[in-house]
Parts: sequence; C-alpha cells; structure tokens
Amino acid sequence: MNKVILASASPRRKELLTQIGLDFSVCVSTCEEKITKTVPAEVVCELSAQKALDVWQKVKQPRSIVIGADTVVAYDGKILGKPADKEDAVHMLSMLSGNTHEVYTGVTFCYAEGGTEKVHTFYERTAVTFYPMSRDEIANYVASGDPMDKAGAYGIQGSFAAYVKGIEGDYNNVVGLPVGRLYQEIKELLDK
Repeated sequence: MNKVILASASPRRKELLTQIGLDFSVCVSTCEEKITKTVPAEVVCELSAQKALDVWQKVKQPRSIVIGADTVVAYDGKILGKPADKEDAVHMLSMLSGNTHEVYTGVTFCYAEGGTEKVHTFYERTAVTFYPMSRDEIANYVASGDPMDKAGAYGIQGSFAAYVKGIEGDYNNVVGLPVGRLYQEIKELLDK
C-alpha cells in the first residue's frame, strides 16, 4: 500500500480519514494560496492542487500519495470562506438563514506512476438548506467561537445541526472531505 500523506492541519479532515480506516500521516502545506478562478468548483480544485503540490515537493516519496483539500461555501454566486471576524460570521449566517447554499470541496492527489509525477483533481458539491434563524440564535452561535475556523461560518457536525433543514449530497463533504469518493478514487489509482 502506498503511504498516504494529508496536506492539511484540519482536525475534521484527519477525523474523517481515520473514520474510514485510512492509514495516513500529516504534512501541512505552507504555500501562499493564490486564487485565479471565480467559479466555486474551480476555486476549490485550484487551491487543493496548490496544497497537494506544495507538500509533494517537500516529500517526493515514490510510493506516496499526497492529498490536498479545500472547502468553500457558495451562496448566490458569492464564495464564503472562513469569517474574518465575528461581525463577518454574523453577516454570513444571516445571509444563509432560511436559504439553500452549496458546499464545494476540491481534492487533489499528487503521486508518481512509472517514474512520472501525476496530479489528479476532483470536486464534490453538496446543497445545504438552513431553517430560518433569529438574530439571537446567530449571535449565540457566533459567541461560541465555533464558526470562526469554518467556511461559511458554521460546522454542520456540531451544535449548529439544530439549524440544518436538509442536505442533498455527501454529508462528509460539508464537514470538509468527501471521504467516500476520495476512497474510491484512491482505490482506482492503486488498481491501475
């Protein structure tokens, strides 16, 4: 089995890979992310590739697969990353309240095959609908500190689940990594 290296410090991504029984190590990407795209699916693919390539250049182990990932929330044509501050988190959650938005996660694998370096990228999209939230509910959630390190200012897997009306697509994608598809794609690469 190839050595799997996750190019992310995200505790949620580590937890998801552990959950599916994948043996992996972590080497965090330190590259400065540069966005040249505007379409959410293209943005997450671009950023996940930058992270994976950065770590691949550091480790370059012939029997390793480096996984880079990036997640964004998109609503009404606008990409919502991690909130800059509490005011930004309140603004994002107020926009998303009572509405449906999309969560995109881009995943990139860097590996070597027959002496050639390869890059394989894909993305997953999940639609998420929230119940309407009151100003107090938004303020209390933001005051908890939970939304500050999460795209779109919320974590579906925590207390915020009380406001999630429904999802269409992969739940784990919203947490930060579509592990079912990731596993299938790795399996396909290793079966070649």
